[in-house]
Amino acid sequence: MSFRLQPAPPARPNRCQLFGPGSNTKLFAKMAASAADVINLDLEDSVAPSDKDSARANVIEAINTVDWGNKTLSVRINGLDTPYWYRDVVDLLEQAGDRLDQIMIPKVGCAADVYAVDALVTAIERAKGRARPISFEVIIESAAGIAHVAEIAASSPRMAAMSLGAADFAASMGMQTTGIGGTQDNYYMLHGDTRHYADPWHWAQTAIVAACRTHGVLPVDGPFGDFSDDEGYRAQARRSATLGMVGKWAIHPKQIALANEVFTPSDAAVAEAREILAAMEQAKARGEGATVYKGRLVDIASIKQAEVIVRQSQMISGA
Repeated sequence: MSFRLQPAPPARPNRCQLFGPGSNTKLFAKMAASAADVINLDLEDSVAPSDKDSARANVIEAINTVDWGNKTLSVRINGLDTPYWYRDVVDLLEQAGDRLDQIMIPKVGCAADVYAVDALVTAIERAKGRARPISFEVIIESAAGIAHVAEIAASSPRMAAMSLGAADFAASMGMQTTGIGGTQDNYYMLHGDTRHYADPWHWAQTAIVAACRTHGVLPVDGPFGDFSDDEGYRAQARRSATLGMVGKWAIHPKQIALANEVFTPSDAAVAEAREILAAMEQAKARGEGATVYKGRLVDIASIKQAEVIVRQSQMISGA
């Protein structure tokens, strides 16, 4: 273990991030009443250029008037390559109350992108005397973003979460697909006459998880475009959870339950984790650094793995 200890990420449930366009005010109350842990009110891709100003005003009013309960409330601003983002930040920080928790920055390509938003946010917070600092989530959506993922994760103390935006990422990488996440028909290997499908997003997700875990940031899987394919969503979410991601986006309300199902440790997994911890406590009492649990070796590293599952369960349950 390096003497530079791996910092802990924010201790908050982040199983599902539900997105809704800022131009559709009818959705806000339903989003607030949903089972999603994080609400992302969107000012970017789901809002037409002609609706940007009105969507921003809608979102500010909703932040100030809707009861969002204990959810993390986030707003996705427009990209730094547009003429909209600075007004998004200024109006949100000057007009929305302290209920706003987070700003999501899309299409981040380098640490300097985060610095630009951070400088503006910091100036407004100081001028307005904001009591609680805004946190950041960034989306990796480009070749530049994945190439600089580690420096982005370390770019600001405001950094709380990082997501993979599969559609724009695929376009930036020149990938031959119009799918948003999931298995790609042409990404396979042959063994005899049998096709074995690999995961084209795996390497990018792994890079994001490593950068996030190094710098105490929550790694989150992004959208799954085919909301009619529940099993496809589950499969990708399970792969993401296995890699170390803490949650996934929902672009349709039906995906909320799927995300919560996958990213909530099962009763069986929690029970096994507690049994491993108990077995290791008994081993330590005997002066042993390892023991056998259900026919397999468990040791100090097993304690760390089990503690991850138990802590996640406790955080979700509020215990």
